[in-house]
Amino acid sequence: MKKPALFLIFLLGNAVCFAQIKLPKLISDGMVLQRDKSTKLWGWASPNEHILLKFNAKSYQTNADKNGEWIIKLPPQKAGGPYEMVFSASNNIKLKDILFGDVFLCSGQSNMELPMGRLIDQYPNEIANSNNPNIRQFLVTDDYDFKQQRKDFSSGLWQSANPKSILDFSGVAYFFALDINKKNKVPVGIINAALGGSPAQAWLSENAIKTFPEYEAEAQKFKNDEIIKQIEATDQELSTTWYKNLNASDEGLKNNWKNQADYSNWTEVNIPGYWASESIGKINGVVWFKKDIDVPPSMVGKPAKLLLGRIVDADSVFINGKFVGTTAYQYPPRRYPFNAGILKEGKNTLTIRVVSTSGNGGFVVDKDYQLIVNEDTLNLSGKWKYKLGALAKPAPVQTFIRWKPVGLYNAMIAPLKNLEIKAILWYQGESNTGKPKEYFSLMKNLVEDWRATFDDQNLPFLYVQLPGFMEAKKTPSESYWAELRSQQRNLLTIKNTGMAVAIDLGEWDDIHPLNKKDVGKRLALQAEKLIYGDNKIMYSGPTLQSASAKENKIILSFTNIGKGLLAKGNTELKHFAIAGADQKFVWANAEIKGDQVIVSSTEIAKPLYVRYAWADNPDGANLYNKEGLPASPFETKIK
Repeated sequence: MKKPALFLIFLLGNAVCFAQIKLPKLISDGMVLQRDKSTKLWGWASPNEHILLKFNAKSYQTNADKNGEWIIKLPPQKAGGPYEMVFSASNNIKLKDILFGDVFLCSGQSNMELPMGRLIDQYPNEIANSNNPNIRQFLVTDDYDFKQQRKDFSSGLWQSANPKSILDFSGVAYFFALDINKKNKVPVGIINAALGGSPAQAWLSENAIKTFPEYEAEAQKFKNDEIIKQIEATDQELSTTWYKNLNASDEGLKNNWKNQADYSNWTEVNIPGYWASESIGKINGVVWFKKDIDVPPSMVGKPAKLLLGRIVDADSVFINGKFVGTTAYQYPPRRYPFNAGILKEGKNTLTIRVVSTSGNGGFVVDKDYQLIVNEDTLNLSGKWKYKLGALAKPAPVQTFIRWKPVGLYNAMIAPLKNLEIKAILWYQGESNTGKPKEYFSLMKNLVEDWRATFDDQNLPFLYVQLPGFMEAKKTPSESYWAELRSQQRNLLTIKNTGMAVAIDLGEWDDIHPLNKKDVGKRLALQAEKLIYGDNKIMYSGPTLQSASAKENKIILSFTNIGKGLLAKGNTELKHFAIAGADQKFVWANAEIKGDQVIVSSTEIAKPLYVRYAWADNPDGANLYNKEGLPASPFETKIK
């Protein structure tokens, strides 16, 4: 008799648990809901269960369907708050601190994801003064799913901006939200759904990817959990073996080089720089670096900070043999704060163990290498000593499964489909530069796909054109990055799209440029024009309108010239190139004449093609309008 009774209790217990009303992670304390639109609130309960919502002195109700899913629609609400909501079924859930304002989905790869915490030295005052309950972020968990569109996130919460929480905010999205909030006096909600390294195809739905057979086949392949497990296990085993062998053969670890005081027989080298240009040559493995620094009494007994630019690939750092910081991959800025008691007056020894997994190892140039204590700074650039710790073959290439087609859409976008939003912000493209010609088609599908997801064919889509990156070239040349920027410019042919030009906001030696403030501001200018209807604002730099030929000259006409065209720096225009029928481009002279630019070269008698800022990094490209906004790079043929 006891077993049936216990079984009945178990069933009733489960029934009660299943009957508990449940809300998605998005519908939670501190959320920002879209103003001036009918708002959906949704969740789960028992099949056919009655759900009651009390909000702002009114009641709304519905019944769950046979699957236990329910939606309650609120009529459009004006901007404001904070409000409370109480959901009642077999249990009660009370939500508080709810605002109505404008909600923006911010997506793409690392330059959208990059948090304010990575910009702490770039924007210390902005972070210190970031208290603003009317700017909030929901950070979507990085995840993927190849089998199905998920209905909820595994975790997540809303946070309002303050000096602590803002460190997790997207830098681009925060500065965008700051401008929108200031100008329009409405709360701004950021949905941060971005993932570093992700290509556009990872953000397409299974239906949208069908246009691309290669990517569709890959998406189908990764529905097989066994394949994923096998790849992950193999990758892990290869990686573990590589690092185990590396560490076992590292003379620096075996002989405790971090504490070695006499390193006079090590080889001298100038830092920053890459060791491929040194006598050691282009090798992978472990290289140890040491430098003695003279610390004055004013810097002793106080918390300190090391800035070590960027190091390729991984590093571990010691001062006087004591560990002060490590970074496992090349992209983050090396910023290592450490406590008082490590530095001593006089001679201190700085030791860095650098692991190079592939390519050129070393210290990225044009970065800060400093020891900082309050207002005192010691420059660490210059002469160092180095010694090879271990030689290794390049590390095994890892398979980034989370970047495969469809996976990110299913896990990071699909759960948002019931949410009303104001617009989409997109910063992505670096991971598609290897095949730039397909980018327009991918993005056209993505825009249409996401508009279908949110059931709004006019949903504004604002995006960032890629900035300059890599070494500048002295002669006109082909460029995958320039081609992708051209594909991005073509996206403006899709209705309700806006492009923030960022060609001048890059860093030649860093794929993650630190100037996220101006990127956010330029996206905000696009929004003020396209979304908020400010027709007086100059929201874009000069945009090519037409090109015609007259004798040996090409005449370029532009829109968005504002108060006039400008050669920034008060010098001649740079980075224009022309070609004849053979498409062999040469640098051209370019001159502003009123609202036009006249381009010519004595080398080209009959020009048919013209390019502006067509390069990976068109350093010095300087066509702007007088409002200070740069022209987009372009290529066109005279018809």
